[in-house]
Amino acid sequence: MQNYDKPAVGTTPATAPDFRGNDGSLVSVLKTLLFFTLLMITLPIGLYFASKSYLFEASLGYSSNDSYFYAAIVAVLAVHVVLALFVYVAWNEGSRQWREGKQD
Repeated sequence: MQNYDKPAVGTTPATAPDFRGNDGSLVSVLKTLLFFTLLMITLPIGLYFASKSYLFEASLGYSSNDSYFYAAIVAVLAVHVVLALFVYVAWNEGSRQWREGKQD
């Protein structure tokens, strides 16, 4: 029966590979995440209130109840656009870092 807990005599323990990458890529990823987080918070809320008051009530003359409904649709569409943009940017950033890593 082998003892897997102790290394064999005369061998050095192997170090774990470093999968962290460089700090520049981590900062870049965090900046991208922060940008899209702020965009996800501000864009749908801003579009909701702007479209409700300026587009649907002032320009198109909808009632207050109807403008709530249509403004909510605009906000939901904005959320989907921001999510799609985030996925696109994250996908391209990941493939770019992968290509740069392959050339090393």
